[in-house]
Amino acid sequence: MQTCLLVIDAQQSFAHRPYFDAQRATRYLEAQNALIRGCAAAGVPLLRVLHSDGPEREVNPFARCSGHVRAIDGLADFEDAAQFVKSRHSALVGTGLDVWLVRHGETEWSRAGRHTGCRSDPHLTDRGRAQAEALGTLLSEVAPSPSLVLTSTLARAAETCRLAGLGDRAEPTADLVEWDYGAYEGLTTAEIRADRPGWTLWTDGVPGGESAADVGRRADRVVERARSVSGDVVMVAHAHLLRVLAARWVGLPPAGGRLLRLDVATLSGLGWEREVPVVSRWNQPAAPGPPPRPG
Repeated sequence: MQTCLLVIDAQQSFAHRPYFDAQRATRYLEAQNALIRGCAAAGVPLLRVLHSDGPEREVNPFARCSGHVRAIDGLADFEDAAQFVKSRHSALVGTGLDVWLVRHGETEWSRAGRHTGCRSDPHLTDRGRAQAEALGTLLSEVAPSPSLVLTSTLARAAETCRLAGLGDRAEPTADLVEWDYGAYEGLTTAEIRADRPGWTLWTDGVPGGESAADVGRRADRVVERARSVSGDVVMVAHAHLLRVLAARWVGLPPAGGRLLRLDVATLSGLGWEREVPVVSRWNQPAAPGPPPRPG
């Protein structure tokens, strides 16, 4: 990978930011120019990106609707750098990057409260299929043209994705499969606690399966992928995996997912408040009615 310096030219923005007075702008530009001179002297390639978001500009190259970074001084030759600029600027200003999490529709096992991990793959019930179609309606409102759609490789998630209208653009992703529950696959919490009173998945783990840290490493890879994209991202997956992923998005340890109940056939959102990653929506059901038992 070639090293380069990304220069975001924000000079035209200063006039439209009353809190950024002339003195601060001068110091900023002096520091930027010193860095540019040093990199130029060391032979580091410079990639200049024009950032002009004033009202007189008809098109803001970083806006959600533009879908591109303005290519200046060879920026187009550095696709990885261009993607980085797009996603990082979106993070800083809170536009252009929302991640929508979809838990799959109901299965017989989820209705019974049985731990359904990556070793079993029951299909959706009739109710689950109707829920998946309702999720498609919700998604068409919040993310009508997602830049990236990822789905677990398990059938219950892939079927939900297809019925929601996103199957033709979905990318199967192994990192989105559900927690491996090992010897506890198919058991309810009550059955497990008959032998291990007070047991909880988050802290006590499962024999022969994954730990919270294991799932967290998978979630981190998916988060990194999502943050490299400019525009909305949709992920269709499973309860415990998505709870861990949301925890990691906001900087909590994987076990922080225990604080985020997630029912079947729900839509949740991750995004930004200025530079801070946040949970913007959580556990919104696809259709009215009492939620099924969590599984």
